[in-house]
Amino acid sequence: MRLVLTSDTHLPKRARDLPAPLWAAIDAADVVVHAGDWVDEAALNAFEARSARLIACYGNNDGPGLRARLPEIAYADLDGLRLAVIHETGQSTGRTERCAARFPDVDLLVFGHSHIPWDTTAASGLRLLNPGSPTDRRRQPFATYQTAVIEGGKLTDVTLHPIQR
Repeated sequence: MRLVLTSDTHLPKRARDLPAPLWAAIDAADVVVHAGDWVDEAALNAFEARSARLIACYGNNDGPGLRARLPEIAYADLDGLRLAVIHETGQSTGRTERCAARFPDVDLLVFGHSHIPWDTTAASGLRLLNPGSPTDRRRQPFATYQTAVIEGGKLTDVTLHPIQR
């Protein structure tokens, strides 16, 4: 199962559209995960139209229309891998163990908000991934998204993709 992970797209405020490499990855993926801050419902509509399966939540910059269509925390079972998607996880200090305590029955937590890529594993085995932002790199050298593979309930081949502008 091929995954694309993204967050903080902020369309159309930070960019008019997603970068072409991300759209190509979305078109090829079995599952697309978006961790919030869409900003505009048209972005959600485009993801829904192009994703084979979309698992998503809303973020702090998402208004009533998006909040009516998306949960604060999205959950899914992907080939035996238990996934949760949330926008905000708080400060980076202590994040890994704090999230492990909050999500004890989850194997993979995808989050956003900071626009800073993150990849850690808690002592409990919880994997935490933040794909950064494909449209607003903030203090990072590149805008980014992630891909991964699930095989037999295990997450493999997690790759951070920098976007050259």
